[in-house]
Amino acid sequence: MTEGYLGNQNLKPAGVEVPFSEEDVKEYVKCSQDPVYFVRKYIKIVSLDEGLIPFDLYDYQEDIIETVHANRFVIAKLPRQTGKSTTMVSYLLHYILFNQDVNVAILANKLATARELLHRLKLAYEYLPKWMQQGIVEWNKGSIELENGSKILASATSSSAVRGGSFNMIFLDEFAYVPPGVAEEFFSSVYPTISSGKTTKVLIVSTPKGLNMFYRFWVDAQEGRNQYVPIDVHWSQVPGRDDKWKQQTIANTSEEQFQTEFECDFVGSSATLISSHKLKTLAYKKPLFKNDEGLAVYEKPQKDKTYAMCVDTSRGQGKDYSAFIIVDVTTVPYKLVAVYRNNTIPPMLYPNAIRAAGKQYNNAHVLIEINDIGGQVADILHNDLEYDNILQVSVKGRKGQVLDGGFGKGGSQLGIRTTSVTKRLGCSILKSLIEEDKFIVEDIDAVNELTSFISKRNSYEADDGHHDDVAMSMVMFSWMTTQPYFKELLDSDIRDAMYGDKMKQVEEEMTPFGFIDDGVGDIGGYEIDGDGTVWRQADDWIRRD
Repeated sequence: MTEGYLGNQNLKPAGVEVPFSEEDVKEYVKCSQDPVYFVRKYIKIVSLDEGLIPFDLYDYQEDIIETVHANRFVIAKLPRQTGKSTTMVSYLLHYILFNQDVNVAILANKLATARELLHRLKLAYEYLPKWMQQGIVEWNKGSIELENGSKILASATSSSAVRGGSFNMIFLDEFAYVPPGVAEEFFSSVYPTISSGKTTKVLIVSTPKGLNMFYRFWVDAQEGRNQYVPIDVHWSQVPGRDDKWKQQTIANTSEEQFQTEFECDFVGSSATLISSHKLKTLAYKKPLFKNDEGLAVYEKPQKDKTYAMCVDTSRGQGKDYSAFIIVDVTTVPYKLVAVYRNNTIPPMLYPNAIRAAGKQYNNAHVLIEINDIGGQVADILHNDLEYDNILQVSVKGRKGQVLDGGFGKGGSQLGIRTTSVTKRLGCSILKSLIEEDKFIVEDIDAVNELTSFISKRNSYEADDGHHDDVAMSMVMFSWMTTQPYFKELLDSDIRDAMYGDKMKQVEEEMTPFGFIDDGVGDIGGYEIDGDGTVWRQADDWIRRD
């Protein structure tokens, strides 16, 4: 008997030779060429009822292994308790065993989960015949290294998890449960390394949880917009699961939980403002343009259309987002044509982005939420940048806040203060607009925020770990559509008359000392070039109005 690795007789140390019979050689070659055969014959798993047993693959598990083996990019949407993790680590074991000098990363939403997956792989490895094993160089809780130069690492999914490393295969488990923002940061830092290879692999596996990055990858895979091969398994494909099992499971848990964890429903919450049935039908599309600052454009400005912009402001400290939406309000249904979302822009600079986008969209009517730092944004936009189409609100007794044109009336303020009354009305109207197809929303961030915009404390707000800045901009817009003044804005004759009155007021208030143009407000914005299809950040803004 050969001495085991660090006293473990089930592991072959590096440098130890094990004799091969002629049959062993044939078996080794067959296993290297057929991962399904290898898993069926040599992988052992721990069953809750029977202990250590051979891994008897179901048909769909064979299909998963064959698909992963044949393709570089695979995304799998799988229900709970389908053996997905065991299936994946079995293939990973085959991959490092029969390939030299490959690096593999097992990444999960939690470090403990990733290490548990590696533990399953190590357990299966220990029960391989010694003639099939590679010698062990390293055998730790978080990583192993084999004598053939192959390594495997277990870590939590994060932007720094595998930074600086070179990996031939990355397995992302429960990717839909990775915290918002982390998934995007991870791919922006890791994907360039993966895409530079010709045989590198990415395997994404998860049960759905909302319309996040996993949802985007899945939909794009189904519609052929990316290179991922989609794998979809239904709970009924697992032997022993039928309608009776379904009813028992629902009785022991809940309908909502079953929809999410077994039906793989991306939208399973019944507490959302928008009905789950409607949320499932909301399709997103790729923007015409999206820049690094967070501006996504879905429809370029059109000369004879009227646009409204609703603005929500944060402190730019990397937490909540400063966000605005631009809506084509010319006709019903209203259409979301641009979205801005940035959680690092300082409030002092935010008005520049608002003004630039507003100018491009035909001097859009701008409604700003002024509960906190938004008041400062409104003042800069009005006083320093001289944007002349900021909507004003006044308080009218029992009517509460009312949208009006300002025109020097006492009590008018630049923007709206969100109160329980305005929010309740805005939420009610937003629900009606979207569910009755009177407000077209095709932005993925907007749709995703709606899926986590849930009932809390007699109101609606983002679920834990999510944001609602774009959603609140849509609530603000919905409130605005109930106002008589908003309807006047859409009447071209009334609009022209109001514009004339506004210009007359400005002329009367002008001082006789002339103007000094110092260019304030025309630097660092965004501009549409040529026919309006390409946006760029302008170093030197050229006034075009």
